[in-house]
Amino acid sequence: MTVPHVPAPESEPRAVDVVVIGGGPAGSTAATLLARAGHSVVLLEKDAHPRFHIGESLLPMNMPILEELGVLEQVRAIGVHKAGADFPLPAGAGSHVFHFTRALDPAADYAVHVRRDEFDQLLFAHARAHGVDARERTRVVEVAFGDGGRPARVEAQAADGSRLRFAPRYVVDASGRDTFLSSKLGFKRKSRRHQSAALFSHFRGVRRQPGADAGNITIARFDHGWFWLIPLPDDVMSVGAVCAPDYLKQRTVDGVRIDNEALLMRTLQANPAVWARMEGAERIAPVHATGNYSYGATRMSGPGWLLVGDAYAFVDPIFSSGVFLAMDSARRGAALVDAALRTPGREAALQRAMQARLERGLRHFTWFIHRFNTPVMRRLFSAPRNDLQIEQAVISMLAGDVFDNARVRWRLYVFRLIYAVNAIAIAPQALRGWLARRRQAAGSFRGDTLHEGNP
Repeated sequence: MTVPHVPAPESEPRAVDVVVIGGGPAGSTAATLLARAGHSVVLLEKDAHPRFHIGESLLPMNMPILEELGVLEQVRAIGVHKAGADFPLPAGAGSHVFHFTRALDPAADYAVHVRRDEFDQLLFAHARAHGVDARERTRVVEVAFGDGGRPARVEAQAADGSRLRFAPRYVVDASGRDTFLSSKLGFKRKSRRHQSAALFSHFRGVRRQPGADAGNITIARFDHGWFWLIPLPDDVMSVGAVCAPDYLKQRTVDGVRIDNEALLMRTLQANPAVWARMEGAERIAPVHATGNYSYGATRMSGPGWLLVGDAYAFVDPIFSSGVFLAMDSARRGAALVDAALRTPGREAALQRAMQARLERGLRHFTWFIHRFNTPVMRRLFSAPRNDLQIEQAVISMLAGDVFDNARVRWRLYVFRLIYAVNAIAIAPQALRGWLARRRQAAGSFRGDTLHEGNP
């Protein structure tokens, strides 16, 4: 029997300022900004770019970050212009369109949809061009902690089996749903308030909205969840259904076992407006299923380490917040790490401030997400009003402006009051919606998932 040769690790770890785990949007953003600040940065990505990923729709608040990175025009060149979001009304009665131009104090009044394989590869190459030691097909296998609980050594394995060792001053975990550090340290927790699963694929020939709204994302409800339709280049549409985990488990119809494709197509028929747009469409990619979206970590940071993006928390893709939250937290995290390396005594205070800001924004996203499919929210979204500029504040939330704009935040709290009043007005339906949310939160789905590390 021949034992394969595995090269021994280097005798001494290589000293670097920062090791970033994960080469997605969060990791590439943090690495670029830290290298630009003059630090030596190693970026370790377990896969090779390009690689498929969902989360193709960006938010307007992404645009200033892309401009700061210096890639805005490159991203616009590979994307589809997104002017707003369409929410079809019940019974095929048209749709309500939220245009980002109506947001309060918009930092940008548009966004783009992108193929994530192209987008992620662009950001990764951009980091490398800024002097980051960016390595693909290199999986982090160990982060060892030393005195004071600070990371002392990061060990990784390259595709050829060789072992790499680094002695970083800081570790940024941008590993996404792998949640490398929070899983290792026991901080990861499945959400007890919300769970969902998704079924999705790419199609060519799906009908788009007319005129300037052709690039809008469509978010359409059905009894067990909601659909996304995201226009991509080359007449491709990303189409998916996010639903209760128990719904995705059903695989038998009239005594016949069905596969993911059949279940997706059967599910799309549940919304006449969506199904009408699918007429004549051709599926051009596999149908994937993934589950147990919602999780979080009990801690975001510690001495010498920080979690950003999905490595810290993920709620639900409904408002396309994932890439924005990843890149925003990476940008803030890079500033934190830079300051902590220069003035170590500020580290703990900076970490507390960053977590407080992130949780403030997440609270607004999660409140809406948890209630989006309830009878009360359906009632409010079907007939929006702009008293006190409440509708504009909701549009600002859809644009990602929930962290630092006080004019938006207080209006979102007023919206919660309006929600409560409407819940009283339709109390029986509201109660049924609340019970359905409780049942969904208790569900789980494990199957053909694209992502490791699901709780």
